[in-house]
Parts: sequence; C-alpha cells; structure tokens
Amino acid sequence: MLGRVHVVTLNLNGLRSALKKGLLTWLEQQQPDIVLLQEVRAPPMPEVFGPLGYCSLWHPATKAGYSGVALLSKEALEDVVVGIGDALIDDEGRLISGVRGGVRYASLYLPSGSSGEVRQDFKDRSLPLLTAWVQEQLARGPLLLGGDFNVAHREIDIRNWRSNQRSSGFLPHERAWMTGLLDLGLRDGHRHSLGDLPAYTWWSNRAGAYANDVGWRIDYLLAAGVQLSSVQAHREARLSDHAPLSGRLQAIGR
Repeated sequence: MLGRVHVVTLNLNGLRSALKKGLLTWLEQQQPDIVLLQEVRAPPMPEVFGPLGYCSLWHPATKAGYSGVALLSKEALEDVVVGIGDALIDDEGRLISGVRGGVRYASLYLPSGSSGEVRQDFKDRSLPLLTAWVQEQLARGPLLLGGDFNVAHREIDIRNWRSNQRSSGFLPHERAWMTGLLDLGLRDGHRHSLGDLPAYTWWSNRAGAYANDVGWRIDYLLAAGVQLSSVQAHREARLSDHAPLSGRLQAIGR
C-alpha cells in the first residue's frame, strides 16, 4: 500500500560539498521518505545517511569524483535496477531505481552537452535510450522519475530563452524529446503545480545569476500511475547550484 510519500530530488554538485552546506540538517527538517540524488561525485557512503534512518542505493561512475546517482529511502527498496542497460551510459552512473509500495522510484542524471560537440553527441545518444527505458517501466506499473534532465522544456522554463535557443539544454530537438517523453503518460509535477508561473531549479555560478533569478528549470519530478502534488523548488536551501525539488505522492484512487 503506497499511502502518502514525501519525495525529494536534488543534484548535489558533489556530496561532500553539499554536506558542508547543511544537507543533513535540511533533510532532518524536511523529513522526506525518499530522496533522489544526482551528481554525487563520491563512492557509496551509506554511513552518512544511516543515522537519519535511510537505506541507500548507490550507482557511482567508473571515473572517480564524477557524476553518480543515489537513492535514499526510509523503507527498504525492492527490485533494484542499477543502470539503464547501456555500458557507456552506465559507466557514468546515470540511473538507479527501486520499488517501494508498488511504485518504481528512479534517480536520473542525464548528461550535459554544454562542454562541446562530443558530449552533446553523447547526450543525444542517451535520450532515446531513456525513452525506451521509461516505456518498459510504464508497462510494468507506476513510476516516479526524478532528477537532473539537463533540458529546459518550454520558454517559460528558462529566464533568457531567446538568447539560449542554440544552447545545449534548450535545443529544439532536446525540447521535442522532452515533449515526447511526457506524451508517454508522465506528468511534470512541478509545472502542474506552477501553472504558467516561472520558477527555476538551477543557476549559473556567474555573478548575479542567483541574485537576479536568471535560472533554468532542468530538474523534474515526473509521475505516472500515482498522484503527484505540491511540487515545489526550495530555492532558499542553497545546498548546491541546484534547488531541491519536493513533492507528495499518493496512489490513484485512494
């Protein structure tokens, strides 16, 4: 039985850095049941979250100090799947998932293509593979997919959209891919909660970007087969260059 589940997703920009910025205190205050972490950039460290009552699953990158995802839960997760099933992507620690209460929770960190053509090609290669993975999971049951997608879906999801139409993360084919992903039956919980209001989840480290709220909405909580509500970005947390995103899940029909 699902009940009501409080879930958080956050790109840490490095676990050790986020710990110094108060990650554990913030989690104690928020008390999420499930936490999806990306860009962990550390080996498995279950001892960090154990005192808060979390079981943890880890998928680090083969390259030390790079990428990596993790999944924390106050209850043990079943049917754990590490990776997406593609060797090149899985070497970078991009996806991990497990089932609780009949719902598969997945922490995703899609590649960024902002460093150049090679990485954009790698990102483009990953997009259809993720679509296929999502289709497979949706055929099995309810899904909550959260994380850093490195894609701003709509013009309202990026402050300076006109000047970024040729920037990785806002390219026409990336946005079309995101539309197609949602068309599989996933609901963008944050956009549903916002309506037509702008809100962002990532800000460049350039001077004034955060202060002037010149951001991008590239972190998502997407759900199918469950009700996802009250999704919000915790802009004030300042645990990394991304804001934590939280929401509440409840089984459809309860």
